[in-house]
Amino acid sequence: MRNSLSVITTPIIAVPAVLDQRDVIVEGFKTFFLGKLRNPNTRRAYECSAEAFLTFAITRYGVTRLDSITPVHIAGWLDAMALQGLTAPTLKQRLAALVTLFEFLVAEQIVPRNPAKIVDGPRHVIQRGSTPVLSGDEMLQLLDAIDTTTLIGKRDRALIGTMVYSFARISAVTALKVEHVFHQKRRVWLRLTDKGGKRKDIPCHHHLETYLTEWLDASGLAGESAAPLFQTFAKQGKGFPTNDGTFQTAGDTAASPRMKHIRSLSGKPMTQAMTWEMLQRRSKKAGLTTHICNHTFRATGITAYLTNGGAIERAAAIAGHSSINTTKLYDRRPDDVTLEEIERIRFTAP
Repeated sequence: MRNSLSVITTPIIAVPAVLDQRDVIVEGFKTFFLGKLRNPNTRRAYECSAEAFLTFAITRYGVTRLDSITPVHIAGWLDAMALQGLTAPTLKQRLAALVTLFEFLVAEQIVPRNPAKIVDGPRHVIQRGSTPVLSGDEMLQLLDAIDTTTLIGKRDRALIGTMVYSFARISAVTALKVEHVFHQKRRVWLRLTDKGGKRKDIPCHHHLETYLTEWLDASGLAGESAAPLFQTFAKQGKGFPTNDGTFQTAGDTAASPRMKHIRSLSGKPMTQAMTWEMLQRRSKKAGLTTHICNHTFRATGITAYLTNGGAIERAAAIAGHSSINTTKLYDRRPDDVTLEEIERIRFTAP
């Protein structure tokens, strides 16, 4: 679509040139995507949904005006995506994007009505979370496999520990700065910023306190309050760590002069995609068979907390959930009960 349409620079969405009142639509879309949608992840998802629908409506139905779009067009788009194999949660998210977008366009008097509002999305009832969860021994296996004699090992252990011991979303973890690790009541605390800009301060588990302290001391970030807490490393060639904290280049030998360099931090934060890639490497090296993702550690931490007698109401508060029903989706204790029951199926010869 982006090759065949006239594209505005911001936001990402391309507004088709065939649409009437394009200048008005472009301005309305800019205001909606850049002004109303402050969460970058939500903005990206809604932009993709809006652009995909406009492409469909134009190519399938010949739509040239936003005010000519009807619920039939939107329902047809959902049906087409369902035939392509898209899941019910994806369809519901894309419909929600159109409902919100058209609601804004109605308020701005760009269109007279919201055609998406009366369209029913697919039924999707969630009773159990699908996020992969690590058992206690798997979690220890992953952490123990990290070589913390290296700086990158200290960073990765601290990052993983932050996710699992604070129940934090990956977006909140990658947004942390050094100043968000602070001392209070003789303990180390974390200041997390969650969805909607909600700020919460939580004390660190004693293991996490150790992980963070060792990372900050070894990296030299302790005095850099405004610096990203979890940073990438600058690309300075390949090397390996030596006992004095420097990196020896791969070509050095005992017979030649030791050419050393320090692999410095880049000053740039780890992204969600980089974290996912790091986790896949760490998981493979640890020999885990469970397929993990960024969200795994939020669910793993909550499950471990509840298994050890924690109250679900407190888990919801730590995780920043507005309803304990959401927290229940992360409680995977029933999985063990199910496995025990399945093992009762035994066959004996007569």
